[in-house]
Formats: sequence, C-alpha cells, structure tokens
Amino acid sequence: MVRQKTQIRKIENLAARQVTFSKRRRGLFKKAQELSTLCDVDLALIVFSATGKLFHYSPSSMSEVLERHGQLQSQNVGEVQLSSDQKMEIACKRAAILSEELVEKTHELRQMNGEDIQGLDLKELNKLEAIIESGLAAVVKAKGERMLNQINTLKKKEAQLLEEKEFLKQQLMRMGTCVGQTGIQDECSERYSLELTISSMSSEDPAHNYNVSSSHTCLKLGLPSSD
Repeated sequence: MVRQKTQIRKIENLAARQVTFSKRRRGLFKKAQELSTLCDVDLALIVFSATGKLFHYSPSSMSEVLERHGQLQSQNVGEVQLSSDQKMEIACKRAAILSEELVEKTHELRQMNGEDIQGLDLKELNKLEAIIESGLAAVVKAKGERMLNQINTLKKKEAQLLEEKEFLKQQLMRMGTCVGQTGIQDECSERYSLELTISSMSSEDPAHNYNVSSSHTCLKLGLPSSD
C-alpha cells in the first residue's frame, strides 16, 4: 500500500497534538545532536510548547551560544551605524588579528619541518611529535593507495598486451600457412605446365624423340627451397 502524505496543518485533537509534539520534538533534538556531532558545530535549540513549557538543547553551553549570538547581533547593528573611519578602524583590527594568526601558523609549520624547536619543552615536543606522526601516517596511507591503484592499472595493461600478442601470433601463423600452401600450388602448376609443353613438342617433332619418362634431366620451376 502506498503511504499517504501527511498534510501539514494544525492538529485539532488535543491528545493527538501532544503526542505528535512529543515525537517530533525528540526527532528534532536528535537531528540537532547529529548535526553537531557530524559537522562539529555549536548550536542552541529552544522550543516552547503550547502550554509555555521550555525545551532546549545545546551540545556545549546554552548561555555561551546565546552570548555569542547576542554579540554578533550587536556588532551587526553597530556596524550599520558606524562611520567610515570607524569601519576602517575595525577592518584594520581584523587585519591585524589575521596577520597574527598567519605568523602563528607559519611558526607552527616551521616547527613541523624541524625548525625553531630549541625553545620547546618536553610536553610541547611530544605534542609536535604526535601531530607529525599523525600526518605521516595519513601520507603513507595515501601513498599506498596510489601505488596499489597504479599496480592494478599496470596489471590490466599487461593482460591486454598479452591478449594482443597472442592474437597477432595466431594471425602470423595463419598467414604462414596460407603462404606455404600457395607456394606448393604454384610449384605443382609450373611443373604440370612444363610437362605439357615438352609432350606437345615431342608429338609435333618425332625426329627429335623427346622422351619425358626416360629423361634423366628434370627442369623444376618454383619457389626456392628453404634448405
């Protein structure tokens, strides 16, 4: 049976409405939890029931998420009212922050290359070693996969070349057989033609007494022998 599509409209029955709210709320919170886990995001979900009861979910801290939201809202509202000089000052501050982050990331990259590690303590060196080993394991795994793919590709090409080689070998054998049979047929035809010519000459001139059967000299025409 085909499942009928549920129409989205207010449920008039109060008991059915409460059951549906409970089911849909749990499903909504489950989807929010999956989104937070899969995509590593912070979120805050707030639901008020028809009776005014509060339901909320946040993977981290609800207050921190709401505080961040309030700060962003105030920044967006404030930026609309800022002058051009103030906007330029904010842009310069953001550029300075990004520049500091770039310097920090560059320094971390140099440390991963074995540079500027004299000032690190044992804990920092262990952390750096763990990062490098993790990256090296990923590189080795990717390299192994690429090599395996290349080996499989070469094996397929090798099998294809062997098939083509066998096909060409069979074609050459057939051509050699046909050439040999053609040479034998040509030799037999030339011998038969020569005998007919000598016989006709003997019958036309009896005085010369051409005797084909008793002659010790045999003229053979045909392809040269391989011996």
